[in-house]
Amino acid sequence: MSDDLNALEAWAGALLAKLQPAKRRALNHKVAIDLRRSQAQRIKAQQGPDSAAYPARKRRKEFKEKNGRIKRQKATMFAKMRTAKHLKVKATGDQIEVGFFGWVARVAHVHQFGLQERVGKKGPIHKFLVRQLLGLSESDRTFIRQSLLHHIEKN
Repeated sequence: MSDDLNALEAWAGALLAKLQPAKRRALNHKVAIDLRRSQAQRIKAQQGPDSAAYPARKRRKEFKEKNGRIKRQKATMFAKMRTAKHLKVKATGDQIEVGFFGWVARVAHVHQFGLQERVGKKGPIHKFLVRQLLGLSESDRTFIRQSLLHHIEKN
């Protein structure tokens, strides 16, 4: 995967070097926003970059369905984390960053790599399963190429 990323970076770098710094920054920002959108949609669908489904959550006893109660909408994992408030974009003329920052970054890091973490402040330690939140899929790489070519064709 890193070879593909390096090849994409070299190809895009050569094209972006021909642009003015302001146009390069604007293009990088647009690509970063679209990447954030695709990452959020993939997280909502609970899929990794390779389109594999996330492992199922452990079922908790207190959330069992009870008769006579209003059924609530099924809660999805990482619902708040995938919002623009937490999934941040940083784009300069030279680079694009899409990621989590602050306390959300710690939670994302634990899930991304399947680490151990306390469930609550004084709760038990739990080993979380790997749920890769961020990563480039083949469709993301294709989108980046198409976006760059489209912008350069316009100018």
